[in-house]
Amino acid sequence: MKQFKTAALLLVACAVAMFATFAPSTSQAAPVNKTIILATTTSTQDSGLLDVLLPVFEKQTGYFVKTISVGSGQAMKMGEKGEADVLLVHSPDAEKKFVEEGYGVNRMLVMHNDFVIVGPPSDPAKIKGAKSVKEAFGKIASADALFLSRADNSGTHSKEKKIWKAAGINPAGQKWYQETGLGMGATLNVAAEKNGYTLTDRGTYLALKKNLGLNIIVEGDALLLNVYHVIEVNPAKWTKVNNAGAKAFAKFMVSKKAQGIIKTYGTEKFGSPLFFPDAGKKPESLGL
Repeated sequence: MKQFKTAALLLVACAVAMFATFAPSTSQAAPVNKTIILATTTSTQDSGLLDVLLPVFEKQTGYFVKTISVGSGQAMKMGEKGEADVLLVHSPDAEKKFVEEGYGVNRMLVMHNDFVIVGPPSDPAKIKGAKSVKEAFGKIASADALFLSRADNSGTHSKEKKIWKAAGINPAGQKWYQETGLGMGATLNVAAEKNGYTLTDRGTYLALKKNLGLNIIVEGDALLLNVYHVIEVNPAKWTKVNNAGAKAFAKFMVSKKAQGIIKTYGTEKFGSPLFFPDAGKKPESLGL
């Protein structure tokens, strides 16, 4: 009897050992550092897109994303200091410099939408029907019509400055040109309160349109393309960054699951998507 009990115990011990060897380990699959710091443009936050994407990512991977919503320029400054793990930004020229200087790696195309000029329905500068965004900016300047600039070194601000330069106009210091120093949502609210024009990404405008009283006045110019990339902060420069988490987030953003969400986000509420998925496309296809 004693021998039978001993043999039975041995069999149980063997079974436990085999299970431990071959069963999948949930502890190994769980991330070591569960928190990811994402520095991203205000448009991805204000449009509500991240409110849909992040819960899916967190449930799928076990990571928790701490989002810091600032202008693209400030997001890259955070990356330069090692204060973020991964960036989701829309300032292509600055992004290229960020990577070239060794602060970022694995820059990947995620999505695009476009910029539009919005303003009061009365359109005091009569820019509706302008042949180009440069012409529209010229008319705003000529009419001394109020224009609200984010003036925050964001991707939107960089695009705005590029358009003024292309139009041959320096608006700095002009009474009609006012700088908010705020994010996109807040700047749209100021433009609405003061009946002024501003440059905005379409997604944020559509998300807030109901309470603004501003119309899209100029759209469709190729110069108004707005492209977003995901960039991992370089772990060789900042060893403390959560590189595993950054890679997981970047991989998710270009995954079939995330791209599918991006493709349809906003359609039900606004009748059209706020962003268009671009993962896997060649930059040349977007004119980059």
